[in-house]
Amino acid sequence: MNAVVEKRMVHNPTDDIDLKVSTLDPDIQIGEVYKVLRSTGQYYPAAVIEGRIDGNGNKEYYVHYCNHDRRLDEWVTSERIDCSAKLKISCESSLNQLTDSAGCDVRFTRNQKRKLEETSKVLQESDSLDSTTQKLELEYQELYCQNLCLLAKLFLDHKTLYYNVSPFIFYVLCEIDNDGVHLVGYFSKEKVSADNYNLACILTLPPFQRRGYGHFLISLSYELAKIEQIVGTPEKPLSDLGRLSYRSYWEKVILNFLLENPNCTMNELSTKTCIAIDDIIWTLQYHPIINNWQHGHQICLHRDTIQQYLNQLNDEHSMKAFPTDGKEQRKNRKLMHKNTFVLDINRLKWDPPIKSSQNNKESQM
Repeated sequence: MNAVVEKRMVHNPTDDIDLKVSTLDPDIQIGEVYKVLRSTGQYYPAAVIEGRIDGNGNKEYYVHYCNHDRRLDEWVTSERIDCSAKLKISCESSLNQLTDSAGCDVRFTRNQKRKLEETSKVLQESDSLDSTTQKLELEYQELYCQNLCLLAKLFLDHKTLYYNVSPFIFYVLCEIDNDGVHLVGYFSKEKVSADNYNLACILTLPPFQRRGYGHFLISLSYELAKIEQIVGTPEKPLSDLGRLSYRSYWEKVILNFLLENPNCTMNELSTKTCIAIDDIIWTLQYHPIINNWQHGHQICLHRDTIQQYLNQLNDEHSMKAFPTDGKEQRKNRKLMHKNTFVLDINRLKWDPPIKSSQNNKESQM
């Protein structure tokens, strides 16, 4: 799937920063772990990520508290760092393990550069949008995906990944109008998932929610799973809105399949739709139209009941597509946007990534 994205000329902050280590405290080294005094009055182990001299000549260091959320990272003065002894502990973000292989006098790692870009006000010049852009250049690709993850972090409480994006594929959805290209949302999935996750993270930006975009992205993730012939499930936990979106998608797909295949088994339903059996059971177990569920293995449904319920879902979806600001507008928009954003699989051109096991076999031949 091709995504139209904005290319940026990123100003590298390391080009303008004079790394004069001698101006900083020689006892505090970048990449080492020390005890740092937090605002709570207690000392915690923290990795020193970067150092600077502020406008008043004070020495400050950007630190990450080991095994704590990155939202707690902060600039601290040198007085708050106990540099009497370096700590030899296991810190999940220890920069000693991330030293750039290129090697230099000052250990300025890729992770430090990313943190510096986040915490410093870096001027970025945007090129004019190119609507024919189909693939991001390598130098922009990783940064763009990282920024997507950081953006998602603002709206998803459980979002934890925003640096190591290389194992994932990102699918970006945009709106194009006379004013240009507008980011609507995205979802990411692992190139190879040992747990058969067909989606790792999904986000629809708030201005575009309740318009069917989330349903469209979920539908795309399952169409990709069908190409891979893998029964999958989204990575848990789901947000409240994500759980509602998935339940809406699952019930429509499942009920439509049951309508066309009334005598199918649970395994057949799962194989054809690529929806995991656990997700099917969760969707149907307390569904309002199911009155007879025998021992968790058989269900009894009337065709007319299914069709009536699906028609009701379609009507509700069309009414929620846009804000209701008037009777006439509601009527027109209902007719215009009913059943919108349907994925045309005939236009889907996608090749699944080659699994590592296949690569190993090819290399041995």
